[in-house]
Amino acid sequence: MKMKGAKILLESLKREKVDVVFGYPGGSVLPLFDEIFGEKKIRFILTRHEQGAAHAADGYARATGKVGVCIATSGPGATNLVTGIATAYMDSVPMIAFTGQVKTHLIGNDAFQEADVTGITRPITKHNFLVKDVKELACTIKEAFHIARSGRPGPVVIDLPVDVQINQTEFHYPKEVCIRSYNPNYIGHKGQIKRLAKTIASSKKPVLYVGGGVIISGASAALKELVKKTSIPVTATLMGLGSFPETDELSLGMPGMHGTAYANHAIQDCDLLIAVGSRFDDRVTGKLDEFAPHAKIAHIDVDPSSVSKNVDVQIPIVGDAKLILEELNKIIKKPDIKKWVNKIKEWKKKAPLTYKKDNKLRPQYVVEEIYKATKGNAIIATEVGQNQMWAAQYYQYTKPRTFISSGGLGTMGYGFPAAIGAQVGCPDKTVFDIAGDGSIQMNIQELATAVIEKIPVKIAILNNCYLGMVRQWQELFYKKRYSHTCLSKTSCYIPDFVKVAESYGAKGLRVTKKKDVVPAIKKALKSDGPFILDFMVEKEENVFPMVPAGEAINRMIGGMA
Repeated sequence: MKMKGAKILLESLKREKVDVVFGYPGGSVLPLFDEIFGEKKIRFILTRHEQGAAHAADGYARATGKVGVCIATSGPGATNLVTGIATAYMDSVPMIAFTGQVKTHLIGNDAFQEADVTGITRPITKHNFLVKDVKELACTIKEAFHIARSGRPGPVVIDLPVDVQINQTEFHYPKEVCIRSYNPNYIGHKGQIKRLAKTIASSKKPVLYVGGGVIISGASAALKELVKKTSIPVTATLMGLGSFPETDELSLGMPGMHGTAYANHAIQDCDLLIAVGSRFDDRVTGKLDEFAPHAKIAHIDVDPSSVSKNVDVQIPIVGDAKLILEELNKIIKKPDIKKWVNKIKEWKKKAPLTYKKDNKLRPQYVVEEIYKATKGNAIIATEVGQNQMWAAQYYQYTKPRTFISSGGLGTMGYGFPAAIGAQVGCPDKTVFDIAGDGSIQMNIQELATAVIEKIPVKIAILNNCYLGMVRQWQELFYKKRYSHTCLSKTSCYIPDFVKVAESYGAKGLRVTKKKDVVPAIKKALKSDGPFILDFMVEKEENVFPMVPAGEAINRMIGGMA
């Protein structure tokens, strides 16, 4: 039986067990949207901007572990996806973006709403396809899903000309994919695993430095078993939060620029640093030639290009983190590190994460109370900036896929649509977007999506009337010259987020006093729809500790905010 290309696309998505798609229609995807009309098995969620669709698909993927899917039309529709695609690429998120394209015979002729989508997205995708023949469509989609979810995951773009969507062919969906040039290695070298086990057994001051790869590979249980057998302290990157319970006494919290003092000191003083699914980015390492100066470094990662890219590695192990840790657990012997663990406990007592406890409404307190009210069981999405760091520092993550944030690209406007995607993927979970008053305005139009689709996301705006993190840098390094970081020069109610919420049909509440924080959070949690909490926090509160750019990570500013 012959099918149109648009119908083949939908049937292919069903074969891949896709249950939800985010997107926005337009002229070059009209044949596809005509097929979507009346579709029962796949839920289509109409966002109010293509960037919102990309971030929602991303948030869905991070929260569920499935491949997120989004659709946009050609030209500006496709280019509006670019920031979302780049965000997913930097954080290794499996996502498929379908973009409309002008008819094949018009490609390259500067036709209306034409853009070179494959050229534009090539640097920010794991792979991309321009389908010129409907006969290749089903196989292309199968390959795209395989590439997106395997190895080190990432986004894949499929550019679809209008005529490919209209033309017909017989539908055959491949059961398997074989790509000769693409064969990710999952099995770690046994000799290297044995070498790491021996090095751990003889070490005196080891540290586990874990990243998002632990969550992606489902290695959290294996990681916990390793820690149970060895008592090695664990520090988790921003992307790795939740991979190891932060309530455990061996958790060091987050390392790096805004990491805990004890995590940074532990890295700088350790004799063995075991990196698992992390990439040694600059926000973690600080000054590279002074990073972990006394340590032998082991690196477990499925992506060989990440190993020794930023730091020299003495024990490289390429493969899947879960499989490698499971093999390591079979042969591991407990090292004698009691003195080391006790030293770290002393650091924790001496320099805990803290802030000034008074009657002022401080953002750290708000995050702590959200943690208490949700009993640590919520999915937390964040925007980018101070709100992101406070959410990372003061909410304790105990399970994987519960912290959703733009790490590599640092995308303002990410958190709210990502929270929508996470809520759609996990309807039984409480989902909070912890936002800043700057970031939330970048995709605030998605309130319409949340209201109409009945997606009960809660938004906690830490409203300081500034682009907070940029202002903090201006305070510390630019003599308080607040050049264009003040968002409201006359009143902090521009916009009035409560009225904005109400105008979209959502509920909103402004909180100006510390005593009203807990009742407000409880009220939001009882609400069955989207709810904005506008917390008017201290305007010039800073995120501490802080490692200045270019400094070693044990040279931190501040402890008390």
